[in-house]
Amino acid sequence: MARKPTIADLAKATGLGAATVDRVLNARPNVSARARKRVAEAAHQLGYPLPKHLEDDRRDMRPDLSLGFVLHKKSQHFYQRFAHQIEAACAARHDTRITCSIRFSASQSPEDFTREIRTLADRCQAIAATGVNHVSLTNLSAELAARHIPLFSLLNDFTGATGRGYFGLDNLKAGRTAGWMMATRLQRPAKVAVFVGGTRWHGQAMRETGFRSYLREYAPSIDVLDTAINLETRQLTYEATLDLLTRVPDLDGLYVAGGGMEGAIAALREMRPSDKVTLIVNELTPESQRGLSDRYVAMVIATPLDHLCSELLDRMTAAILRPDEPWRGAPRLDQRIYLPESF
Repeated sequence: MARKPTIADLAKATGLGAATVDRVLNARPNVSARARKRVAEAAHQLGYPLPKHLEDDRRDMRPDLSLGFVLHKKSQHFYQRFAHQIEAACAARHDTRITCSIRFSASQSPEDFTREIRTLADRCQAIAATGVNHVSLTNLSAELAARHIPLFSLLNDFTGATGRGYFGLDNLKAGRTAGWMMATRLQRPAKVAVFVGGTRWHGQAMRETGFRSYLREYAPSIDVLDTAINLETRQLTYEATLDLLTRVPDLDGLYVAGGGMEGAIAALREMRPSDKVTLIVNELTPESQRGLSDRYVAMVIATPLDHLCSELLDRMTAAILRPDEPWRGAPRLDQRIYLPESF
């Protein structure tokens, strides 16, 4: 059994005398704030039970940090859950007091993302944001780096060399995983399609590349049609899917590499029986879970938001409190796979 720490251990860890440590623990007079802080920190590290007055002191001594976050598509369940996970990760920190500011870009235009990030830069010490790949955002990342405001990119790597890291899935791997599922389900000559949100989402372009490269390598008899742009909207994806099913009545599979999957699920429900078209989408939402349950969706590739937010908070606080510490690089986030039998 491990030995419980003693006052002597606290004295050794703090460099203070045992009598001084005793006075601190028992809230006696004639002890300095510096001594209280050293004893509180040592007790926490050694696992010595802190009396209430020292626990309160320790909480009061936590550094105050102001962190900013920019997301988009405020009405979508995935981004609402993302915001909730950010708030939960901030609240769970015991080493700092975090003021968390979350803003949503009005659209996917570079100007809107830039505007929201600039707004946060006036009051936040570090920022994490979703954003498209555009020179204005790359330049903004360099500008913030010069102001010593770390900028982290979320889900899509848009910051360039001056950013402090990308937090999201390995998009090439996600695309190849989708290709594997498509090939495994079909196992015959077939026609499949890919939807991406737009040309400015590097992450989705990498998913498309991974998808096509896997099928080219392992299932060359599967014909991948020209990629369609759905702007990540439900309505446009719905209309594009209806049009695709009309033009290609023998369509066997569809990979929605970005947002808007709700429209594809709705169109398939109208036009095809379940399990007729292999549909692969990203992110687990109420709509995609229902699609799995009734077998209109074959697989969901999801981002582990809880893991992402925890790691992100670690890196953001470190960038502020220990700016000279070598950058460790972004963590590996393993994709989560959901299938019809997952529920």
